[in-house]
Amino acid sequence: MKRLLWLGVGLAVGALVVRKLTQKANEYTPSGIASSVSESAGGLVESVRAFVDDVRFNMAEREQQIHEAFANGVTFEDQFEDLRGDDIEVDLDEPINGTHPRQRNIT
Repeated sequence: MKRLLWLGVGLAVGALVVRKLTQKANEYTPSGIASSVSESAGGLVESVRAFVDDVRFNMAEREQQIHEAFANGVTFEDQFEDLRGDDIEVDLDEPINGTHPRQRNIT
């Protein structure tokens, strides 16, 4: 009886080991690698979608805050004023290099 019990335990452990080894070996076959890559790509796509959704939500929320502030007459400090170069004046009626700015072909 004791031997029969150990035989059953040995068979069960052996079956589990063979099953796990077969699953691991299947991961390294071309179809297993393709499956793994497609699952990873699917996860990446889902992460990007979630990120874009978060950005859109927060962008809409911030836009609403700006609209409310504008309606209430609140002004914001312009943090990028020195980077824009607002001090440069361009006269659109003055020709540059012999051509009028509105007549130039800009490609």
